[in-house]
Amino acid sequence: MKLSGPATLALSGLAFLTAIGAAASTEVNVYSYRQEYLVQPLIEQFTERQGVTVNIVYIKEGLLERLKAEGANSPADVVLTADVARLDALAEAGLLRAVSSPLLDRDIPAQYHGPDGLWFGLTTRARVVYYARDRIEPGELSTYEDLADPRWRGRICMRSGHHIYNRGLIAAMIAHHGEATTETWLRGVKANLARRPQGNDRTQIKTITEGLCDLSIGNTYYMGLMKQDEKQRHWAEAVAIFFPNQGDSDRGGWGTHVNISGAAVTKSAKNLAAAVAFIEFLSGDEAQRIYAEQNLEYPVKAGVPWHPEVESWGGFEADRLDLDAVAAYGPAATMLVDRVGFDD
Repeated sequence: MKLSGPATLALSGLAFLTAIGAAASTEVNVYSYRQEYLVQPLIEQFTERQGVTVNIVYIKEGLLERLKAEGANSPADVVLTADVARLDALAEAGLLRAVSSPLLDRDIPAQYHGPDGLWFGLTTRARVVYYARDRIEPGELSTYEDLADPRWRGRICMRSGHHIYNRGLIAAMIAHHGEATTETWLRGVKANLARRPQGNDRTQIKTITEGLCDLSIGNTYYMGLMKQDEKQRHWAEAVAIFFPNQGDSDRGGWGTHVNISGAAVTKSAKNLAAAVAFIEFLSGDEAQRIYAEQNLEYPVKAGVPWHPEVESWGGFEADRLDLDAVAAYGPAATMLVDRVGFDD
C-alpha cells in the first residue's frame, strides 16, 4: 500500500489496518482539546474493536502553540478540538495532513470537510437566540439581522465579541452580507446591549433569569447542560431556544449558524493508518450517537438519532455555507469587533 503523496493518506484507515494487519499499527497518539468525559467512552470502544491503543493527552489551551513547537518531532497523530476556527488555524499553520477517505466522504457532509480533507467535522452545535419565556413571544423573533433593530434597545446580553463562538457567527454574517453590512449590523447589536459584554453563554442566560435583559445568543447544548445541573436548572426553565433565519431565503432564511467539533491528522503523524481509522470510527453510527449525546450536540452523520433533550428543541435548517468558507472571514470578524468597540 502506498500514500498518494507526501501529505495525503489516500486509503481508508480501517481498510489499511485490515489489509496489513492491526499488529503493524497498534497505537495512535491523540491531542484533545475536548474533555475526557466526551472522548473516553469512544476510546474504549475503538480499542476494543480495532485492537489499537489510544494514547491521549488532554490540552485545555495552547494546542496550536504546542504542535508548532514540537514540529516534525510531535508524537501526535490526531487532534480533536472544537470550533472550525481552531481547525482552520492548525491548517493555516501547515500542521495538518490531508486525508482522502471514502468512509469520511460518505459519512460527513461536504460542508463540514476542511479543504483537501485537512479536517473533518464530527458534531455540530447551533448558535441560537435564548429568550425570556415570560417576556418574549417567539413570533417577535426572526433573524440574527433583526437583533440590530432599535426595538431591542437595552434588552440583549452577550459574551465578548472576541470569543471564538461569537467570532464564528460574525464571520458567517460577513460571508453572507459582506463587511460593510455586517459592521452596520454589529453596531446596531452593540447599541441594543443591556450591559458591556462579559461572562460566558450560561452567564447571559442567568442574566435573563434575573431580568436584566430579555435575549442572548448562545450555543444549543447549554440548554441541556443547565437542565442537568441542579443549581442552574431554573435558568434553563426560564428561557426557550429560537432558531434564527429559518424559512424562505428572500426573507433572510439562510439558516441558523452552526459550528463543529472536529478531528484532523497531524502532518507529523507516524501512525497514519491508525489515525485515519480512529477518525473514521468517530464518523460511524454508534460513535456519532455517543459523541453527540455526551455534550448534547448534533451528529453530523445523517440518520443518527438525536438525544431526546436535543430532539425536544425542535428541528431547524442549518446554514448551508461550507464552514471552511466561513472560517476564512475569521480575521475580518476580529477586526470588526475592534472597529466598532463591541466589548467596550
